[in-house]
Amino acid sequence: MTTNNAIKVAVTGACGRMGSLIVDNVTRAPDMELVAAFDKQTCKPEVIDAARIDEVLHNLKPDVLIDFTVASSSIEIIKAAAKAIVRLIVGTTGFTPEQRQEAAQTVEGRVPAIISPNFSIGVNVFWKLVKEASENLPSAAYSAELIEAHHKHKLDAPSGTAIKAMDVIRETDPARTIGSYSIRSGDIVGDHTVLFIGDGERLEITHRAHSRQAFASGAMLAARFIMQKSPGLYSMDDLMTEMVHERR
Repeated sequence: MTTNNAIKVAVTGACGRMGSLIVDNVTRAPDMELVAAFDKQTCKPEVIDAARIDEVLHNLKPDVLIDFTVASSSIEIIKAAAKAIVRLIVGTTGFTPEQRQEAAQTVEGRVPAIISPNFSIGVNVFWKLVKEASENLPSAAYSAELIEAHHKHKLDAPSGTAIKAMDVIRETDPARTIGSYSIRSGDIVGDHTVLFIGDGERLEITHRAHSRQAFASGAMLAARFIMQKSPGLYSMDDLMTEMVHERR
């Protein structure tokens, strides 16, 4: 049962793996209400044709829209939400640098948004550990390698999570060369390992997603977090910093 002041949520890609899971999570949450579910295909009677997103967002005025689709569609979704002044949680991956810039410019000054390649809390800690390791293991003595594996249907390679991990490493040492290997097979949800390899030793930092619920849970936290924010682009690191501060 939802409360009277429940967060009104719209979900795109509602027929997809992540979208349908997000719909289930929102439906079960006592502090949220699903007001619209969009997709280009109709898998359930209540799913709305994605072509009507501008019209529906304008009329329903949801509090937040959660988007886990594909990059080309996601850019148009971000524009529609910003136009309707709807907060955004975007977990889509595969954006080009130009698309990432366009997305950031679209939300800036209009709506609060988190656009992240991975909403798993564990992955966000994984990035922090990778950064710390890279800062303490110089490239002159330690090579860096990244191995990531996903299901056979994933379109982008390397994954957004892997790209972010490599960006984190390069921020600490721009000259460091990073080997990257992608596996697309079976039904692997998401595995990422960064190795720092030196003479006589190696350090491995690994995150494995056992199910997509890890991403859905993070997206739900992000939807609650973004409700209290002013327009602008936020990160999962902002959310986690706030969580740590609240625990103290």
